[in-house]
Amino acid sequence: MPITLLDRWTEENNDVVKKWNQQGHNYSGDHNQSRLKWCSSEFHKLLKKIQGVPAAADHSQLELTVVYNACVFLITQTRFPEAELLLMQGLKRVVEVIGGDQVTSDLPVLWQEILKSLEQSTLRSCILQLLCLQWAIWLSTCRLETIQDLQEELWVLSEGKDAAVEEERGCVAVVESPEIPHVVLDPRVLNEQLQICTVIAQGAERLNEGRYSEALSVLQKGVFPPAPRALLANMQLLSGLCLARMGRPQMALLCYTKALEMDTCSVLALHKSMLIYRHLGNTQAEIQALQLLYSTLMLPHATDPAPVGADLLPSSLLLRSQSLSSLLSVPSSLSILHSLALKCALHGRVSESVEHYLDLLAAYQSNDKHTVCTAAPLLPRSPELYLEAGTALLMARRPADCMTLCDEVISTTLELLPEKLILEEPLPESGCEPVSLSPDRLGSPQDRLDMFIWVGAAYLLQADCQTHLKNWKQAVAHYTRCINLLVKVHIIKKDFQPQISCLDMAGRQRSDTHTLQRLKGLSLAGRGIIFVQRDQLKEALRDLQLSLQMAPECVSAGLWLGEVLWRLGRRQEAAACWKRTWSCSTESLTVNFPLYLQESQSVPLLDSTDLRHRIEELSHKKNTPLHTEQD
Repeated sequence: MPITLLDRWTEENNDVVKKWNQQGHNYSGDHNQSRLKWCSSEFHKLLKKIQGVPAAADHSQLELTVVYNACVFLITQTRFPEAELLLMQGLKRVVEVIGGDQVTSDLPVLWQEILKSLEQSTLRSCILQLLCLQWAIWLSTCRLETIQDLQEELWVLSEGKDAAVEEERGCVAVVESPEIPHVVLDPRVLNEQLQICTVIAQGAERLNEGRYSEALSVLQKGVFPPAPRALLANMQLLSGLCLARMGRPQMALLCYTKALEMDTCSVLALHKSMLIYRHLGNTQAEIQALQLLYSTLMLPHATDPAPVGADLLPSSLLLRSQSLSSLLSVPSSLSILHSLALKCALHGRVSESVEHYLDLLAAYQSNDKHTVCTAAPLLPRSPELYLEAGTALLMARRPADCMTLCDEVISTTLELLPEKLILEEPLPESGCEPVSLSPDRLGSPQDRLDMFIWVGAAYLLQADCQTHLKNWKQAVAHYTRCINLLVKVHIIKKDFQPQISCLDMAGRQRSDTHTLQRLKGLSLAGRGIIFVQRDQLKEALRDLQLSLQMAPECVSAGLWLGEVLWRLGRRQEAAACWKRTWSCSTESLTVNFPLYLQESQSVPLLDSTDLRHRIEELSHKKNTPLHTEQD
């Protein structure tokens, strides 16, 4: 029996499919890209041959299959306009075969008309496979409204309402028979993938718009066919996000737990769980989640085995919306390591904090600094990172190492400082991108203020180190350096602003002017406490009072000021000072300040129990004649 033109074209199609299946999955990188382009070119050549003859019913099944294969490769290469043009041309040829009306340019209307006219046609199943690709294009290009307009027709594919269509799918199945045109991607696999990806995209869109209940309803509305566990995990993640934003954190945690059960390496689920623990104030659980998240990020990326052909149209290609990217973003491993180091330092796990900070500094020093900042944009700038690490080292009683890091900050920054800095408040906003320590990159008022704060904080930390070593003379010298540096910064307020009291500051976000004030306050407090150790009570009184004017929330300054007043015989004032200090809740006031501006643990401490006993003894003498207090 002579080979017909139809047989020859079918064989050509099947040969390209076979070569892709044999070689396309075994190569990656540039070689795989060349294979994609070669297959795409071969299908286009074959399609030109087929479409070079008038449209005919006996050729239509093959032609639509070749259109399908060619479009798959175009979509894979994100050549969406070309793929849609190819689909339009294929649909026009179908209209010619069935003798339909003139083709409209409105794609959703065109699809509705063709599907209606082909209800009893043997070509219907082949048209449905092209509709899958059209669906994929709309999803990849974030045209969710168009998908919604054609929702009923698309769900015919999903729900299998037409039993006859299922029986006719021999033309799209991947089989060995040479008489049947093969496809490079089983439409049934693609269809299942499209269903769940569409629900994820629709849920993400509503979630991003603040329509949390609607988003949750979309994500939980039905049972879906088997899908990669990573996709099912994403559905649970988005459901958890909806619940979290609806004020139901415990239910959100359950969703994140289910996501982890579906995908044990889901960094997204770990990250969102960590954020819930942070919101609930469960610090130990937050630290454990950060540790597990960092460990997972450092592992080779593990994914589920992809179904056959799924590498051609991966889920990442179908889910490209900005809404989804923002919702499912995860900080880099270095950013997570920084959060872990900071949390450990703030909550008493000092040795762990030091280890993490040293790992972070090693990564920073072993790589190009710009590369590190680009890979981890949430990391603080290098001077801040050095200061945080130095604080952790001082907390771990390693003052020499702390002073070394502070020397690095001072040596790279001090020469860039101007003689005087005059700024007008409010300050212009600083850019988010980390900058290097060079004169041309630190020219803005914000950056110049940052430099003063960094060098001042380095002097403060070095003074705390000397205090830890009980080297009082050097401690006073370093505190004085910090104070003398900071008085060179003058901030002029445009409008009159009332003085902010201790309690009124609670809950306010830290500003750079507050940071500057706190730095001055801590330096004055540190020097004042050293003056007390040297029995220079008048100098101590002056510095401690100035400290509390700058930083009313400073506990050590308040307690030591009371001690000085007590030693000067002003005991009623001392008792009032201690009571006022204890009554002011400082946790909410200091949480927004950097680690290196938390109160030092190196300064000599006062026994609160002893102070309370003094107050009690003083109160017992209320009925006795009052002693004359010194002014």
